[in-house]
Amino acid sequence: MSANPDDLLMTLIDRIAQRDEAALKALYDLCGRKLYGLSLRVVGTAELAEDVLQETFLQVWRSAADYRATLSPPMAWLGLIVRSRSLDCLRRRAAERTHLTQEIDETLAETLEGDSPNPMDTNLASQQAWALHQCLGQLENKQREVISLAYLRDLSHGELAERLALPLGTVKTWIRRGLDKLRDCMKQFA
Repeated sequence: MSANPDDLLMTLIDRIAQRDEAALKALYDLCGRKLYGLSLRVVGTAELAEDVLQETFLQVWRSAADYRATLSPPMAWLGLIVRSRSLDCLRRRAAERTHLTQEIDETLAETLEGDSPNPMDTNLASQQAWALHQCLGQLENKQREVISLAYLRDLSHGELAERLALPLGTVKTWIRRGLDKLRDCMKQFA
């Protein structure tokens, strides 16, 4: 073998391209620590750096035939593979964390939903209240009074008849006719 380290590495890569497992082991023994250190600086943890190193040598095994010494020195080629695998690893981890934080955010949003109305609900309620006020204004005074007492004061028909000194049938009729008019009027605003 030549004294030039690049010549040795190129020879090993050529042998790996021919599926020589011993050459892969020799390349690992020569470059593994340096490539591991490079990966460790990128990914930040020993466990991830080990995974990246394994992926790197799997890619070297698969793509050794594509290596061209005229394009880059062997260590630069190997360093590029380590760097690419390390960045891929970081992207995968970030995507996993994003997925987890998104699930947590959705769970928190469901958990923390309060009983207070949101702005859309408030706006809709305000529009409905305005429409109801308009429709109540169109009722005769006696119908408006019995409906208001019945629903706002929660009085029964019998209590209304007693309070207003009216026959029960009259109170029921005024309420029924008033509600019919309200229903028709509110349809205009729906």
